[in-house]
Amino acid sequence: MKRLLFIFFLVFFTSPLFAQETKPLAIGEIKTLKSVVLKEDRTLNIYLPSTYDSSKSYPVIYVLDGSMNEDFLHITGLVQFFNMTFGMPDFIVVGIANVDRKRDFTFHTDLKDLKKDYPTTGHSEKFIRFIESELQPYISKQYKTTDTRYLIGQSLGGLLASEILLKHSTLFTHYLIVSPSLWWDDESLLKAAPELVAKQELSGTFVYVSVGKGEDKIMQREASELYGLLKKANKPGLQTAFKLMTDDNHATILHRSLYEALLILFPYKE
Repeated sequence: MKRLLFIFFLVFFTSPLFAQETKPLAIGEIKTLKSVVLKEDRTLNIYLPSTYDSSKSYPVIYVLDGSMNEDFLHITGLVQFFNMTFGMPDFIVVGIANVDRKRDFTFHTDLKDLKKDYPTTGHSEKFIRFIESELQPYISKQYKTTDTRYLIGQSLGGLLASEILLKHSTLFTHYLIVSPSLWWDDESLLKAAPELVAKQELSGTFVYVSVGKGEDKIMQREASELYGLLKKANKPGLQTAFKLMTDDNHATILHRSLYEALLILFPYKE
C-alpha cells in the first residue's frame, strides 16, 4: 500500500500539470569595458532599478571590490531596501570587478616588506586615470546619469577612496570610506592629508568614514584622524560623518556600516 501511495505521489506531483515556467532572474547587466589605460578588459556588474527608464537620468554608486562574489550583490540589496523603505531615489550601481586589487588600490611604496608582500603593488594612479577617463565616461554614455556619484571602498578599497578624495575629489560627490588601510606606506597619505585637503574643491561633497571597534587600534586611530582633519579643514559645503562600529571587526563591518551611512543620508520618515 505504501509503495502504491509513493508511486501515486511521484507520478501526480511530477506530471506536466505541476510543471512551472522558469524565467531568468535579472537585476541588471554585465558589461565588459576594454581599457586602454589598464591594457586589459574589465568586467562591470551593473544594477538597474526595477523601474529603470532609459529616458530618465540616475545617480550612480560605484563599488570597488564589485565582483559578483564580493560586495556587489549585498550592496545592491541595501540600495533596493533603502529605495523601498526609506525613500532613497533610484540609483544605478556599478560594481567594478577586481583583477588585482593590490595592484589597483595601492600607490607606490619603497618599503621593502610591502614590496615583498605585495609584489604587484603601486598602480593606483593608473587605476584612478581609468576611472576618470574611461569608466565614468563609459557609464554616462551607456546610461543617462546625473552629477551625483558615490564611491564605496573598504580596506584597500578604502585606501583608494581616500586617495581619490584627497587628490581628485571632484570625481565623486559622496565618499563612503570603511576601514581604510591608511597604514599603507607608513601612513604617508595620512601625513600628507592636511596639505592635500587644502588644495581640494570639496563644496557639495559628503564624506562618511567608519571603522570597527574590533579592528586594530592603529586602524581605528587612522580612520579617526582622517575624519578629524576633514572636519578641522572647515571647507565650505563639505559634510562629514564618522561612525565607530562597536560590534564589528574588519570582516563584519561593511554591510552594517553602509546601512548606517545610508541612514544618515536617507533617514526614515513616517
